[in-house]
Amino acid sequence: MKNKRWILLVTAMLAIVTTLAACHTGGVTQNDKETVKIAYLPITHAVPLFVEQELFQDDFKNVDLELVKFSSWADILDALNTGDVQGASILVELALKAKEQGANIKTVALGHREGNVVIVSDEINYVDDLIGKSFAIPHVNSAHNILTYKMLTNAGFNLDEMNIISMPPGKMPKALVSGEIAGYCVAEPFGSRSVVTGNGKVLFKSSELWSNSVCCSLVLSDEFINNNHDAAQELVNKYLIAGEKVQQEDEEDKEIKEIVKKYLNVSNEELDLSLQWTSYENLTFNRADYDNMIYYMNKMKLLNNPPTYEDFVDNSFIENISK
Repeated sequence: MKNKRWILLVTAMLAIVTTLAACHTGGVTQNDKETVKIAYLPITHAVPLFVEQELFQDDFKNVDLELVKFSSWADILDALNTGDVQGASILVELALKAKEQGANIKTVALGHREGNVVIVSDEINYVDDLIGKSFAIPHVNSAHNILTYKMLTNAGFNLDEMNIISMPPGKMPKALVSGEIAGYCVAEPFGSRSVVTGNGKVLFKSSELWSNSVCCSLVLSDEFINNNHDAAQELVNKYLIAGEKVQQEDEEDKEIKEIVKKYLNVSNEELDLSLQWTSYENLTFNRADYDNMIYYMNKMKLLNNPPTYEDFVDNSFIENISK
């Protein structure tokens, strides 16, 4: 009887040790694959993740990808900080601010290029018409805030001459209709939604305000990168392929759009316009783009002690693909 109890005790201890070893890697090992949980918001700027999940999951040798939907950027940051997820598709400016405050994350690829627009109500025709009115952005640490700053300063105004408020993206189209706001700048598909429904119009595209602007990125925790290099490499490989597939989709090929509509509540017309505005090519976060972003964030007093490019960006996975 004592021997039997001893065997049961040893077995239980071995099970605990095995579980702890798996957790230490930053994910959970299942069938010789490393589970990596990636957080996202349901926006067009996370499309490469959706395509990667749907088209390449069965092809992974080292990764078991699990996408985790969130409703706010704050919740995504909390999940990253607590280790509930190992990565995220997130506003790169917000990720940079989190890194400045001690978050152990690195950007391994951008999420997209362009794909942001300034939407205004019908009576707004010039930047001057927005002065003194309310204007919405999703977060102070965002490309949308920088684009708003550029829009105002290019026209000779300051940020404090317009009432800039933070608002969840999904509420912006309705707020425009109700008159709560006169305009907004946000991730897709919420800009195209107002245009397609006829409730708003485009005042500026991001390319007209900030050339080569950066908005969202794929970040991974340092722990996951350090302990699961092969898994991280495979994740980035398929992520970039997914982006290329989205970019190359023919108008007659509906596969990508059907995938996206599984993750987004969006009409065909909204999605067509949204994808037309957004590019998923050239997802390397280069130093020039980084320096440009830092310049504007410093000018807007959004940073205190920004991390260096090397501390925040890990291009090694993209570079390994091209070798």
